[in-house]
Amino acid sequence: MQKEKKKILNDPVYGFIDIPKGVSFQIIEHEYFQRLRRIKQLGLTYYVYPGAIHSRFQHTLGATHLMSIALNTLRTKGIDISDKEYAAATQAILLHDIGHGPFSHSLEKTIVNGISHEDISLELMSFFNKKHEHQLDLAIQVFQNKYPKHFLHQLVSSQLDVDRLDYLLRDSFFTGVSEGIVGSDRIIKMLNVSDNKLVVDVKGVYSIEKFLIARRLMYWQVYLHKTVLVAEQLLLKILQRAKELAEKGETIFATPAFEFFLYNNIQKGDLHQKTNLKSSVLELFMLLDDNDILASIKVWRNHPDIILSNLSKRLIDREFYHIELGKQEIKIEDIEKIKQKILSTYKIKEEHLHYFLLTGSISNNTYSKFDDRINILQKDKQLIDIAEASDILELSALSKTVEKHFVAYPKKI
Repeated sequence: MQKEKKKILNDPVYGFIDIPKGVSFQIIEHEYFQRLRRIKQLGLTYYVYPGAIHSRFQHTLGATHLMSIALNTLRTKGIDISDKEYAAATQAILLHDIGHGPFSHSLEKTIVNGISHEDISLELMSFFNKKHEHQLDLAIQVFQNKYPKHFLHQLVSSQLDVDRLDYLLRDSFFTGVSEGIVGSDRIIKMLNVSDNKLVVDVKGVYSIEKFLIARRLMYWQVYLHKTVLVAEQLLLKILQRAKELAEKGETIFATPAFEFFLYNNIQKGDLHQKTNLKSSVLELFMLLDDNDILASIKVWRNHPDIILSNLSKRLIDREFYHIELGKQEIKIEDIEKIKQKILSTYKIKEEHLHYFLLTGSISNNTYSKFDDRINILQKDKQLIDIAEASDILELSALSKTVEKHFVAYPKKI
């Protein structure tokens, strides 16, 4: 029997990394996984940071690389992790983002109503599990936090998981925002297990402080940047208008898979239903990526509907709305003045006003002591929450939810 060659990949963040063998490699080679190459990690953030065009594919392989390092580190500290558990945790992180739709979080729960990417990821795990004769049973248990060794799930999804470690470093690298740089190597070397929980050795306190502060800064500077916010709001409004027109029976250009979702109101229970395209809803969803949406919106710039064409042109040509973002709620009288100006300028019906006047709020909570908290393992083997272990005053403030309100409207108003 010919020995399987070791496969490596040159990653811009970590350098040469190993690609998992066996079932994991077969999953990576599958068209559903390769689709992640065509989905941007940061959605429309490239409108603000031109370098932010990296993909979910890159992030997923990076997180899988960090998972391997973390598992090997825990093994060196005497933590019992069998080869099957090692493979399961690696497969769980490999597939954790496979259910993302076009533009990642930007269109979460919109193309398919109320269905999160985690829901679809779990469906696809089941698909691969059947395809590979139940070799992913353990991975699914880890992903769902149903496996007795809770710390394995925490490595996949918690307030200190390899997913966050990778995306902070990767997003910082591609955006050029240096505030997001974290010491992932040191953090991983400081990981340990106590009482079946993932913990951090006391020597790693300062690295965790830096990690939490970096995450806070990245949210305000990148993920919740006001221009990114208004771009995402425009994208949502474009899809809303397109679906509204489709429901009225109007002809809307779209790729075949995208057209199905425009003309059908898909709920969670519909994923396995067969469609008129001889595929299940889930199979059609897996044909969607950023290219379907952008190609359609480019054509919609010339659609006879003035609202759809106006919004589409704004997104493609980066003619975004003016946006005001602050801690104070927008005064009702100020919104009323903007409403009247929009109505008189664009000659639209009041029922269509919501397409030209966007309001809402965003929030940022960097750390919660009530969730799967980050525990520091003291020298006396006692566990203490990072918020209590830290001597940085600002860290306690990171557990508070900061809410900001926004209003956005055409610049000429």
